[in-house]
Amino acid sequence: MNNKKSIRMAILDMYNGQPNQGMRCIIEIVNRFSPLVKFDIFDVRAKCELPEIENYDIYISTGGPGNPLEGDGNWEVKYYHFINELTRWNLENNVKKHVLFICHSFQMACKHFGLAEITKRKDTSFGVMTIHKTPDGQLDPIFEGLDDPFYAIDSRDYQVVQPKLTVFKKKGAKILSLEKIRDYVQYERAIMAVRFSDYFVGTQFHPEADPISFIAHLRDKEAKSKIRNMKGKKKFRNMLEDLLDDDKIYKTNETLIPNFLRIAINDLMKTKKIMSN
Repeated sequence: MNNKKSIRMAILDMYNGQPNQGMRCIIEIVNRFSPLVKFDIFDVRAKCELPEIENYDIYISTGGPGNPLEGDGNWEVKYYHFINELTRWNLENNVKKHVLFICHSFQMACKHFGLAEITKRKDTSFGVMTIHKTPDGQLDPIFEGLDDPFYAIDSRDYQVVQPKLTVFKKKGAKILSLEKIRDYVQYERAIMAVRFSDYFVGTQFHPEADPISFIAHLRDKEAKSKIRNMKGKKKFRNMLEDLLDDDKIYKTNETLIPNFLRIAINDLMKTKKIMSN
């Protein structure tokens, strides 16, 4: 961490002390950018750990279990304050902080910025999800290299719906993607990704997920039985086929977070070079 040329990154662990494959996947992706990027992990929910903002350039805030509208009165207060401080930093400084919010963190960020409603789904969404880009999503560099629609792992009991478009416009935020079109049901399509600002972006789905992590989850007989009962045998088989398709989960894993990191790294290197001249 003493290498002055390295870019420092903080991974905000929102898994509440639970072991998870998601963190392994994130670390594996970040390590593709080693030794340029060095990272530390902060256990936000279980230990109320948060980094010193001035010490890190890039942040990934992970997914996690539970209700995004609830906390213990301590960690979530500090977490929201932390987001405010990052926002303030970017308003006041030339070298910006880049943040990616994933799943649970994404829901909390949408709530915090007042962009939409967070509601409990009628049933759990779990498995390979078809995701559609919006017109803004077609142009956003975070999705560069992904098809429309593209595919990702979805795992949630809650959803971001009923966008407050006047707030989106006021804050300069944009909806980048929506969940799959379901003509046979009347439910509103949930928001799957948001560009909060030039430097903050978030996804409802898990861009870090790879087939290995998902299949590892299925080794638990109880989890496997629950998913099969939830989806039915045919959809369960289709999901397994999707996991092994190079153009689906593999492609999202290899594209979205790497895009985020490249965008952030290029911006940081460009800005720091300008300031050093």
